[in-house]
Amino acid sequence: MNKTLPLEQQLCFALYSASNAVVRLYRPLLQPFDLTYPQYVVMLALWQQDNISLGELGSKTLFDSGTLTPLVKKLEQKGWLKRMPSSVDERVKHVVLTSSGKALETAVAGVMPALRCQISLTDERLIQLRALARQVQSDIQQLERCSAGE
Repeated sequence: MNKTLPLEQQLCFALYSASNAVVRLYRPLLQPFDLTYPQYVVMLALWQQDNISLGELGSKTLFDSGTLTPLVKKLEQKGWLKRMPSSVDERVKHVVLTSSGKALETAVAGVMPALRCQISLTDERLIQLRALARQVQSDIQQLERCSAGE
C-alpha cells in the first residue's frame, strides 16, 4: 500500500508555512502605515509602474480580479490611489497613485531592511531562494497555460 509523505516532508507544506511565516513578519512592520501585506504588494507594483490598468496590475501582483478589486477600493478609500477611466476605452480602469500614495513609498522604505534583519539567511541564499520560488511559480504558470490550450 502506498502512503503519502509525512507533512514535514511535503513541499507544498514547506512553501505554505514559510510564506505564512514571512507574511506574519510583515504584519507589525506594515501596521504603523495601516497596510496589510496584500495592500503592500499592490502599492509596491504601483511604485514600480504607476498609471496602469487593473488588468496589468493583476498580472504584476498575480491577484485575480476578485481579490484585486477590494484591495484597490480599500487603498482608494485611504487616499493612496484613484481608479480612472482609460482615455482610450472608458470600460478599462487605470490605477493612478495620488500624491499621498507616492509619499507613502518613502515612509515605508524601512520595511524591507527591518524584515531582512529578522531572517538569518545570507543575501546569497535569499537570492537563491527567490530564484527557486520564481522558477516554481513560472513552471506552474506554464503548466496552466498549456492545460488551458494557450
